[in-house]
Amino acid sequence: MRYDLVIFDNDGVLVDSEPISNRLLAAYLTELGHPTSYEDSIRDYMGSALHRVHDLVLERSGRRLPPDFDTTFHGRVFDAFRRELKPVAGVAEVLEKLRADGIPYCVASSGSHDRIRVALRTTGLYDLFGEDRIFSSEDVGRGKPAPDLFLHAAERMGVAPRRCAVVEDSPLGVQAALAAGMDVYGYTAMTPVAKLSTALAHFADMAELRGLLTSTHT
Repeated sequence: MRYDLVIFDNDGVLVDSEPISNRLLAAYLTELGHPTSYEDSIRDYMGSALHRVHDLVLERSGRRLPPDFDTTFHGRVFDAFRRELKPVAGVAEVLEKLRADGIPYCVASSGSHDRIRVALRTTGLYDLFGEDRIFSSEDVGRGKPAPDLFLHAAERMGVAPRRCAVVEDSPLGVQAALAAGMDVYGYTAMTPVAKLSTALAHFADMAELRGLLTSTHT
């Protein structure tokens, strides 16, 4: 392993949350008078912080979302997570192997700190991280596709950006990792390879990741 830190996105990479959260986001926006399909939500918002939802809705409609939008949306998502959320198949084994090999890793997510923790605790992954290896877009001024979050995570973990590998499943996340000067690996279980074309390598099964991290970095 030639990397000194592996940074994981959360939604869609550690936990299988994207179908749940995008279904609920599309329904809530539609309910508020901003017709949005599940496919629209995936295209426009997957991998982004909630401020992007506010920004795009205002840009497109000239109307602001209600002040309690984030609180209401998070409540719906957390309820659904507790009922439905599962870890991404094989990711616990990847984390356990990295830990056994002494390779540092962390999570850097566009989601809020509360969302990340609800997801990790619900799926049984929290104990593989702990408080000091969880980073959220709430920690920085700009979420993905800006590089701020990944740079913040690397700084807090004490690793230079060029020594970091990022595991992402969204185009916005890939953009952010590249802007941070990091290698990025595109997880394509849900996202077409073409949408993650600028990633260093692609994989659809978590069992492939360890080999990629070892073999594709020079």
